[in-house]
Order: sequence, then C-alpha cells, then structure tokens
Amino acid sequence: MKNSASDLDHRYDIAIIGGGPAGLSAAIWSARYGHSVAVIDSGDPRSWESRGINGYLGLPGIRPAELRERGRDELRTYGVTLIDAAVLRIEARDEGLHAPHPGDEDGEDGEFLVHIEGGATARARRILLAFGMRDVWPDIPGLEHVYGANAHVCPDCDGYDSRGKRVAVIGHGKRAVAMALALTAWTPQITICTNGRPHNIDELELTEKMQTCGIEVRPESITRVHHSGRMISGLKMEGGASLDVDKVFFTIAQFPADDLGAQLGCERDHGGHIVITEHHATSVRSVFAAGDLTPGAQLAIRASAGGALAAMAMHRSLLPAHRRLS
Repeated sequence: MKNSASDLDHRYDIAIIGGGPAGLSAAIWSARYGHSVAVIDSGDPRSWESRGINGYLGLPGIRPAELRERGRDELRTYGVTLIDAAVLRIEARDEGLHAPHPGDEDGEDGEFLVHIEGGATARARRILLAFGMRDVWPDIPGLEHVYGANAHVCPDCDGYDSRGKRVAVIGHGKRAVAMALALTAWTPQITICTNGRPHNIDELELTEKMQTCGIEVRPESITRVHHSGRMISGLKMEGGASLDVDKVFFTIAQFPADDLGAQLGCERDHGGHIVITEHHATSVRSVFAAGDLTPGAQLAIRASAGGALAAMAMHRSLLPAHRRLS
C-alpha cells in the first residue's frame, strides 16, 4: 500500500528510513517474519543517474529505478506501508536507549516517534537507518552528461567496461592512486588528473607503483568534458591542451544523506559512516543500520544482503524471552 504522510499516525514494529536496496531488502524480510513495517523514503536516490547496477546476481545491468520499483511492488504484496516523504527527525522516547551496549538481541522494546514532513508521525519499536550517502562531485562542465555511462565513481562496479580503454582518474593523493591501481585489472592506459590541485603523491611506495604500472599524472585544471551524447571523446585542460580518454573515474567526498544518525547519537567513524556490530546494530539500543551508510564496500548487492541481515537481527530482538534461546 502507498500512503501520503498526512494520512499516517500509526505504530509499527519496524520503521525503515530509506528505500534503496538495503531498506527494501530489510522490509521484505521483516514482513515475511510477520512484523508490521513502514518504509519511509524521500525518493531521491543517490544512484538515480546510473546506467545500470552491475554484478547483481541474476539481474545484469538492471537500472536502479527498475530495481526500486520491483522491490516496492513486492513489498505491496506483503502489506508493507510505503511512505513517500522525508523524515524530519526521530525522537527516542525511552531513556534506556542509550545504554552502553547495543543490544543486538536483547528482546527489549524500544519506542521511537518518527516525525515526517507534512506533520504526520509514526511510532516504531525498531528503527533501521538505510538512507545511504551523498556524493560531492568535482565541478567540471559536461561531467553530468556522461555520468553513469562513461563516468563513474566505483572501479569495482564499472571497471569491467573499461577493458582496454583510455581512462582518466580525476583526483589526488592516495585515494586517486588506489583507484588507478584498481583499474589496472582492466586497462594499462590510465592517467591521474589532479584538476589543478597538488598531487600529494610523494610516498616512495606510491610513486614506484605508478611508474611500474605506467600511470601518468596531469596537474592542470580540467575545464570541460568533451562528449557526444553520453560518449566521452576527451578532457579539455587549462591552457588549451586536450587529453584523449574514453572513460572517467573520479574520487569523491561523501557525507550521510541525512543527519538522523547524529540526531540519535549513533557512533560514527571518521568518514561519517555509522558504526555497526556484526548484527547491524548501532551504538543506540533498538536502532540498526545497513547499506552505504555503514563502513565497507558500497555495492548494491552488499547493501541488499546487509538489509536482510539487519531484518533478521531486528526480528530476533523483537521476540519475547520465551521464544528465544539465551
């Protein structure tokens, strides 16, 4: 079922914030366990412009929008409530939620009040944060026209399509070197473009690896991505020179797509990711997290698996004592 935020003021076993692979997978598993579930999603996914999701078993190249709609259709068959709105804040109503241990499977009841745009609220016993991260792109004209087709941020996801092609890695420092080295699995034709920033590649180990792999460095600013449709023909550099490339990969800064984790007081790492246990519990009792918001590889298939594991853990934590083994 689909509801507008103004129609809702209900109590659920589980409220899931975010409707990507992690959130949808968690909702399916939670509903199959018989729990009442709400998925609250703002409808602004990070991967919307991606041409396709690679490496997702049985669904090669499926577009993110199609995977999302398939998941939502499946959720409707289980009676999951889909709320298309943003969450403004989550209020923990139980002072014991900030106990020192995360309570992966403590069997105790949480109480949260979820404030949704439009003035509605929803109550939940468990919260799953699955709203992912936001990317900070380099400001290069033309990049937005080729993103998802020939400009990418993840070598693991899209490196395969770079086989034998000329690749530019836009970035600097160790992160750019790491990305360039990862791409050598598919092509030897790699140039790091620092886009006018200091290269910060002074460690002897890094420079030796780059020399061995034939990776060059271009320090000029990039003024434009030359393209025809979604095909890249080259990069225009400051001063008028051009660099012939077929593919672009760029390193990015990231930040959580929402500050709900910070509001709740969840422990985070230096990159802003929410720290979780092996059962996807956060440092706040009855709050769980899954997907790109948590540390680790940012792959759709991993996010889906994380959502399923979080659902299992939330289910166990909701069981009364007489139905659990200690």
